[in-house]
Amino acid sequence: MSAAESATPIQRSQVDLLEFIDWSGVECLNQSPSHSLSNALKQGYRDDEGLNLESDADEQLLIYIPFTQVIKLHSIVIKGSEEEGPKTVKLFTNKEHMGFSNVNDFPPSDTAVLSPDNLKGKPVVLKYVKFQNVRSLTIFIEDNQSDSEITKVQKIALYGSTVETTDMKGLKKIEEH
Repeated sequence: MSAAESATPIQRSQVDLLEFIDWSGVECLNQSPSHSLSNALKQGYRDDEGLNLESDADEQLLIYIPFTQVIKLHSIVIKGSEEEGPKTVKLFTNKEHMGFSNVNDFPPSDTAVLSPDNLKGKPVVLKYVKFQNVRSLTIFIEDNQSDSEITKVQKIALYGSTVETTDMKGLKKIEEH
């Protein structure tokens, strides 16, 4: 394995987008009441291997993450166990109010089949052109590695950058002469 292959694909210009998540709008459908999304997404909790997000009625999870500003999403880390960790993950940008009944009505912006390396923390690099003006991200975890009833997610981390926006208050009106 060359040095380039062993290096993480997260570039220096990409940052952990945790601080840009609008926590008041975050939702997760089919989460276990005692093993909720904050265990996998929030700072501190997501680095504790004893804490997990777990599915409830079946293996599927539908996670909605709005952002406080427009972002560009480069890659995503989804950690989980070899047996109960997520397998097929579909990502949708800027789709609100998705449910299990209509999630298959929309084409995903990208689909990832997580490998054992991904479940240990190797980032999934996304189709960057499809994640340029992201106001919200919906993550649909369709199944898990062993087709069991419960999916467990230990960590979700999003990497990318903010979209530079013009500060309209900072502009000065040019006076006509």
